[in-house]
Amino acid sequence: MMHSGGLLLGRRTYEDLLTHWNSQTGSPFTDALNNTPKYVATTTLRQPLPWPNSSLLAGNVAEALAELKGKAGKDLYIMGSGALIHSLMPHNLIDEYLLMIHPLVLGSGRRLFPDGSPPARLRLASSLTTTTGVVIATYQTADPAGTSGG
Repeated sequence: MMHSGGLLLGRRTYEDLLTHWNSQTGSPFTDALNNTPKYVATTTLRQPLPWPNSSLLAGNVAEALAELKGKAGKDLYIMGSGALIHSLMPHNLIDEYLLMIHPLVLGSGRRLFPDGSPPARLRLASSLTTTTGVVIATYQTADPAGTSGG
């Protein structure tokens, strides 16, 4: 995280992470999160944001992110923020998905790729199965528009 271009977060994930990690002491994860640039997509929060190195993405989120990607020079990461991911998918602004698939069936809940999601062809770049059975899979966007055959 500390070597990335920053985190892109929706309001809810930002507030959840802030509530927990901004008050933790003695964890290297706390320092990493505090020192990493955080870009927040929200229409309800206002500057200044309470967490160090946080700033709002103003205006249209897809346009703001496209501009930010051009300036960042390094990868930007999204943690959680399903609604934000859904808003970016139609604009082909997500280059890679790192999915942690847990061996647990809840039977309900919010889907990452809900009905009506734009088609996208993904290519498995890597995968790892942990000792607890969690599969960590990295998918790269092979054809964001889902238009090529094969």
